[in-house]
Amino acid sequence: MYYGNIKKYDIADGEGVRVSLFVSGCTNHCKGCFQQETWDFRFGKPYTEETEQEILQALDHEYIQGLTLLGGEPFEPENQRVLVHLLKKVKEKYPGKDIWSYTGFVLDKDLLPGQRKHTEVTDEMLSYLDVLVDGPFMLDRKNISLEFRGSENQRLIDMNKTRQTGKIVLYHVDN
Repeated sequence: MYYGNIKKYDIADGEGVRVSLFVSGCTNHCKGCFQQETWDFRFGKPYTEETEQEILQALDHEYIQGLTLLGGEPFEPENQRVLVHLLKKVKEKYPGKDIWSYTGFVLDKDLLPGQRKHTEVTDEMLSYLDVLVDGPFMLDRKNISLEFRGSENQRLIDMNKTRQTGKIVLYHVDN
């Protein structure tokens, strides 16, 4: 897996101050994408053990609320197989920090068992998430007043409540 950027003080991609990893590779190719260079699976730098350690060290501050995965596309199958290990380590080392992920895929149409982007690690990866922002960016539904998403079709899903109820529960931002 490759990645384009690590932001160590991100306040735009989830609540609080976050560490954000921008992975490379995306087959969604949304019209109006703000990071088309990340569609290329070889954009940026190779993700290594040193990269993982850099992320874990960046999370080791009281003022960091959590980790956010963006892209590119974290839920491309080849990215899932790498990221699941990072998420497991984050949850073990920092159980009080939350994990957000963005995806251009739709949870209940693409990521559940038997669906097109479900892999042997998808369920585990989803189990570590607190919030999933799902759905492709749609230029004709762009709305700059939305918090933590770019178009009106995208959802902020409270993954903890979704797992508890078995139904999709939307996440509400505390203001």
